[in-house]
Amino acid sequence: MANAQTKDAALGTEPVGKLMFRLAMPAVAAQFINMLYNVVDRIYIGNIPGTGALALTGVGVTLPIILLVSAFAAFAGMGGAPLASIQLGAGNRDGAEKILGNCFTMLLCFAAVLTVVFSLTKRPLLYLFGASDAIIGYAESYISIYLIGTVFVQLALGLNTFISAQGNATTAMLSVLLGAGVNIVLDPVFIFVFGMGVSGAALATILSQAISAIWILRFLLSAKSGIRIRRKNMRPDLRVIGKVLSLGIAPFIMQSTESLVSITLNSGLQRYGGDLYVGSMTIMQSAMQMLVMPVQGITQGAQPIMSYNFGARNYARVRKAFGLLLRVMLLVCFGGFLLAVLLPGLLARMFTQDAELIAIVKRMMPIFFGGIWAFGAQMACQSTFMALGQAKISLFLALLRKIVLLIPLAMLLPVVLGGDVLGIYIAEPVADIIASATTLTLFLLRRKTLLPDDAAPPDASR
Repeated sequence: MANAQTKDAALGTEPVGKLMFRLAMPAVAAQFINMLYNVVDRIYIGNIPGTGALALTGVGVTLPIILLVSAFAAFAGMGGAPLASIQLGAGNRDGAEKILGNCFTMLLCFAAVLTVVFSLTKRPLLYLFGASDAIIGYAESYISIYLIGTVFVQLALGLNTFISAQGNATTAMLSVLLGAGVNIVLDPVFIFVFGMGVSGAALATILSQAISAIWILRFLLSAKSGIRIRRKNMRPDLRVIGKVLSLGIAPFIMQSTESLVSITLNSGLQRYGGDLYVGSMTIMQSAMQMLVMPVQGITQGAQPIMSYNFGARNYARVRKAFGLLLRVMLLVCFGGFLLAVLLPGLLARMFTQDAELIAIVKRMMPIFFGGIWAFGAQMACQSTFMALGQAKISLFLALLRKIVLLIPLAMLLPVVLGGDVLGIYIAEPVADIIASATTLTLFLLRRKTLLPDDAAPPDASR
C-alpha cells in the first residue's frame, strides 16, 4: 500500500513532461494493443479465401452493437475513474474505493442486461444497421458468440481505467497486452486451422477479454493496488452512482453515438452504394481506430495528472499539462491525416485483396480523413473537461460533433448531391473541423474560470 501511495503522490510532484510521457507511453501501447482486438479480427476475416470481402462487410455491420457494449463500460469506468483520481488528490482514499466498488456493481448489472437484450433482438437490429441478405449470416454468427462474453468486455474495459487513475499505467497496459496477445494467437488458429471463419474470430475475442478481466480483477483485489475492490463498497450508493453517471454520460454518449453514426453511415452507404461501399466504411473506420485509439492513450496518460492536481488545487500544473497535451495531440492527428492522404491503397490492402473494394477506399479515404488534422484539439479539450469533472460541458461537446453535426450531414449531403454516395464521406471532415474549432474556443473562454490562479476549485459535479 505504501508503494501505491507513493505512485499516486508522484502525480503531484514529478515534472509534468516526464510524468506525462511515463504515463502516456504505456497507455498508448495499451490503446494500440486494444485496437488490435478489432483490427486484427478484420484483417484475418477480410483475407478469408473466396468470401473475405462479404465476411468483412458482415462483421462491419455488427459494429454498432459492439460500440454500445463498450459505451456502457465507459459509462461506469470513465465516469468513475476521474472522480476516484480527484478523491486521491484530495487525500480521500476511502472515497475513491467507494466509487470503485459501486462502479464494479454497475458493470455487472450492465453486462446482464445487455447480454439478454441484444441476444433477443440481434437479427432485426443487424438488418437495421445495414445488413443485406448476402451478409446477414456472417454478421449473426459473429455477434451471437461475441455477446456471450459481454461480462468480460464490461469488466476489462470498465475497470482498467481505475488502474490508470492511480498512476499505474504500466499495469493497465499489461492487462490489455495479455488479452490482445491471446487474441492475436487464437485468431488464425480458430479462423483458418479449425475452419470456424467469423465465429472463430468472435470466440478468440471473448476468450482474450476474459483473460484481461481476470488479470484486472486480481490486481484490484490485491494490496498492490492503491484502491481496492471491497465487498462493503459494492452495495449501491445512489449518491455515488449519481455522480458517476453524471460524469460518465459524456463518454457514454461519445461512444454510443458512435454506434448511431455507424448505423447512419452504413444504412446510407447500402442505399446509395451497396455492400462494397459498406465494406469500404469498415476498412476506413478500422484505419480511423488505428489513429484514434493511440490518441486516446495519450489523453489517458494526461487525465490522472490533471484530475489529481485539480483535486489538490494545483491549477498551474493542470494548465501546463493541458498545454503539452494539446500540442502533442495536434501533431499526432496531423500525422494521421498525411498517412490517410498519401497511403490509402496500402491501408486498404491490409484488410482485403478485392480490387474493386480497394479502389473505393483509395478514392474515398483522403476525403473521409480530410478533417482529422483538427481532431486533436477536440480530443485534448474534451479529455481535459472530463479530467476536471465538468459533466455538463462534456455532455454538450459529446453531442455536438456526432448528433448535431455528423448524422444530419450524412443524411443531408447525399440528397443535396443528387443521391451521390460521396456526400456520406464528405460529412465526416466537415463535422470534425467545425466541432474541433468550437471545442477549442469554448475551452479557452472557460479556462480562467476552471483553473483560477488562486481560488477554490469549481464544483466537480457541474
